[in-house]
Amino acid sequence: MQCPGAQYLASAERTPQQREWRPQLYRKCTDTTWLFLFFLFWTGLMFITGYSVAAGATARLLFGYDSFGNVCGQKNSPVEGAPLSGQDMTLKKHVFFMNSCHLEVKDVRLSSTILCVASCPGEQLDTLEEVQLFADNNGSFLCVYSLNSVNYTQNPNADSLCPRLPVPPSKSFPLFNRCVPQTPECYSLFASVLINDVDILHQILSGIMSGRDTILGLCIFALALSLAMMVTFRFITTLLVHIFIALIIVGLLFVCGVLWWLYYDYTHDLSIELDTERENMKCLLGFALVSTVITVVLLGLIFVHRKRIKLTVELFQVINKAISNSPFLLFQPLWTFAILISFWVFWVAVLLSLGTAGAARVIEGGQVEYQPLVGIRYMWWYHLIGLIWTSEFILACQLMTVAGALVTCYFNRNKNDPPDHPILWSLSILFRYHQGTAIKGSFLITVTRIPRTILMYICSILEGKRGPWSRCVCRRCFCCSWCLDKCLRQFNQNAYTTTAINGTDFCTSAQGALQLLSKKSSHLTSVQCFGDFIIFLGKVLVVCFTVFGGLMAFNYNRALQVWVIPLLLVAFFAYFVAQSFLSVFETVLDALFLCFAVDLETNDGSSEKPYFMDQEFLSFVKRINRVNAVRAQGAEHTSRNEEGAELQPVM
Repeated sequence: MQCPGAQYLASAERTPQQREWRPQLYRKCTDTTWLFLFFLFWTGLMFITGYSVAAGATARLLFGYDSFGNVCGQKNSPVEGAPLSGQDMTLKKHVFFMNSCHLEVKDVRLSSTILCVASCPGEQLDTLEEVQLFADNNGSFLCVYSLNSVNYTQNPNADSLCPRLPVPPSKSFPLFNRCVPQTPECYSLFASVLINDVDILHQILSGIMSGRDTILGLCIFALALSLAMMVTFRFITTLLVHIFIALIIVGLLFVCGVLWWLYYDYTHDLSIELDTERENMKCLLGFALVSTVITVVLLGLIFVHRKRIKLTVELFQVINKAISNSPFLLFQPLWTFAILISFWVFWVAVLLSLGTAGAARVIEGGQVEYQPLVGIRYMWWYHLIGLIWTSEFILACQLMTVAGALVTCYFNRNKNDPPDHPILWSLSILFRYHQGTAIKGSFLITVTRIPRTILMYICSILEGKRGPWSRCVCRRCFCCSWCLDKCLRQFNQNAYTTTAINGTDFCTSAQGALQLLSKKSSHLTSVQCFGDFIIFLGKVLVVCFTVFGGLMAFNYNRALQVWVIPLLLVAFFAYFVAQSFLSVFETVLDALFLCFAVDLETNDGSSEKPYFMDQEFLSFVKRINRVNAVRAQGAEHTSRNEEGAELQPVM
């Protein structure tokens, strides 16, 4: 992208040698080296995309394939050396395991022969005659393709070419069309081998697809709750804040209590035999412990800050006044959400193609297996870095757009004549000058995310082999990386806002923001932090009620799915949606206080240097100062009384 050159927005003077705060005066392209690096990185991603399309076979994962290299439900090309490959399976869409009740894993392969069949046997078949009758009536052949159905009972090798008797009744599983046995003893073994030990991706996706209607309903519910929270913050009053906090307390206690009740119910359920149910029980215990800790911490914080509610209401009224100058800021998360979803769909499609990129190799008995191509694992890691970096870049663009629009409105002398289209103006400034700054800031987040992802991968591999000490180390590392991530996000947001104000590069902006904010009054900082805390409680409320709905819905289907995975997905989606919609208030709040700090740094309120802030914001700041002055006097008076009340020696 060609830089349009330096632009003077309100003055023609040149940049001084010593940098100073000069809001909206000077623009130049910032961090162009990072823009070039990001372009090179995406060139690599495009290469991986082309390679995955050319070498991948997503259909093998989604629709399944037999032991001879045929993808079920499709026409197939023959594999050299495999006489039963290359068959037309258009009418045979279901994957059938000939030995589903006695599955074993040998050298990361299933011992059972796998076939593509027209339909799964809905009833138990005890003899070869019944298998033959099922083939004649339903057109679904359960023996190896080379054996004609008329020879099922006559061929002396039928025992090895046909399924092991009795054939249990089975039902096609959602999405993957696998014939899953329905008898408890067979299903227990089938699930423990096929789902738990062989294919983790199938376990996750099968749980999602089996509860897809519930998940979709919960996602819509989370979206509606997020919109309701946004409207609440937009028209907030003291009464609404009290109702909101009451709902938070009830939601936290209710979800925590339900989790512990469900765990108690599972531990006293004598019918728990399947691995999926035991997995649900272990995860419920984890959920219950985490929710208890979160509930105690949040309730303590609410109690400590209960006296700041009135000031918080006034603060949100100031924020809403700033948003009213550019009301379309509230719709900013929608296009960000749409772009993120589009990118994630693209990313998953490439990932699936990479996961199925393998070379066919003929083994004993004319069967076919697929060996991963050389270098695929390195491509997976590169692709993962692309997911994190690009997602963070998209979110950084939203932060810079919102901050830029607010800066444009704040540093406008004529408050009665706000600037036209501040969002479009902010977007144009971002894409013309400051994409490199957003890329650099998002890369810092990516650098902190990658070690955490690697650590999660290592801990998951060592699951079951770790002792108490290693588990403690993993948890502490997770906690430290999470805290670092949160600090960096706040650091980046201040840098983005400073770039929108001053037009400087990332490092210069971050340094200037830190120096400026260190001079800010601690009383204003505490009010700002409590405002951020109220917004965070809004996200917690959305997640609490969405998770509660998920607990009630998924608990009715315990056996046939690991519903912990869908519940985690729903909780993540609920928090993501709430974060997307309420982040506008967070960004405006933080940017507003940074603009205020710049205003105090560059102006003194005199006729020569009047403040940029409007009268409502100025009145709010004066009110905070008066309240804190009264509290300081009260504390001083109390300390004096305590000194005067000391016991004096008796003369």
